[in-house]
Amino acid sequence: MLSNKGLIMVTGAARSGKSHFAELWARNVAESVYFIATCVPQDEEMLVRVEHHRQRRPAAWVTIEEALDPAQAIAEYDAPERVFILDCLTLLVTNWLLGRESTAYQQEILQRVERLAKTAQNARAKVIIVTNEVGWGIVPADRLSRDYRDVLGRANQIMAAYADEVYLMVSGLALELKTLSTPLNTAGKLAAE
Repeated sequence: MLSNKGLIMVTGAARSGKSHFAELWARNVAESVYFIATCVPQDEEMLVRVEHHRQRRPAAWVTIEEALDPAQAIAEYDAPERVFILDCLTLLVTNWLLGRESTAYQQEILQRVERLAKTAQNARAKVIIVTNEVGWGIVPADRLSRDYRDVLGRANQIMAAYADEVYLMVSGLALELKTLSTPLNTAGKLAAE
């Protein structure tokens, strides 16, 4: 099971058990859980999904709906006895991508991700970031979808680099990746053992 280290990333495909895994871990280690919801429902199906997630969470958990600046919410409510669950980075990147204000939006998004990662890593609370792996299928036909796939892939890499532990969810099973990862040196070559 998860350790008590500061920043944990949980990734995987849709319906792989990511949110459930994060919620179970939080229930086991803290009474004070802050759930940061990044979803801005745009249709009836998303409203149903949000409600399902909401009903699954204990009533004592604090829900913070923050679609654009979860780093600020973590900083504002940070305390050693707390656990934050940010669900999810995928939708947060969507919010940033759709609200882009310049042509350099990918770099701006990645800077925001790094700020979030640093805030989460330095928090006194435990922070669990839930995200998705979206680039395992076909190459999308339109530019916006390809941009989204690319920027989310880079965002996940940034978050994983800052995380103490990274879990890949497959069919409801968790595999911890950082302990299995092959270290690279700064030249991009396999590090000598």
